[in-house]
Amino acid sequence: QVQLVESGGDLVQPGGSLRLSCVASGNIFSIVTMGWYRQAPGKERELVARITSGSSTNYAGSVKGRFTISRDNAKNTLYLQMNSLKPEDTAVYYCNAYPSQWASWGQGTQVTVSS
Repeated sequence: QVQLVESGGDLVQPGGSLRLSCVASGNIFSIVTMGWYRQAPGKERELVARITSGSSTNYAGSVKGRFTISRDNAKNTLYLQMNSLKPEDTAVYYCNAYPSQWASWGQGTQVTVSS
C-alpha cells in the first residue's frame, strides 16, 4: 500500500513563496500521474496541479503562472513550488494519484497566507 507524506507548509505573508514536498512509499511512483490537491476550511478538496510520469503538467486556473509542479522519480518525491501566494491559497495541501486518488491520503501540510 502506497503511503504519502507531505511537508513544507508554513505561515507566509501575501506575495511570499513556499515549496511543498510529498514522499511516496512503494515502487510504482515513477509510472503514476500525481497531483497536488488542497482543501480550504468549509470547502471541498480540489485539484491544484497534476504531472504525468513523463512530466507533462496541468494547472488549475487559479494557480496557473504562480505554482509549478515537478517530480523526482529517483527519490519518489513530488514537489509544488508556490510563488506570489495569496490569502485564498490558504488550505491543507495533499498529494495523491490522478485521476483516481487510490493511495491512502496523508496528513497533508498546512499553508496559511496572511499578513
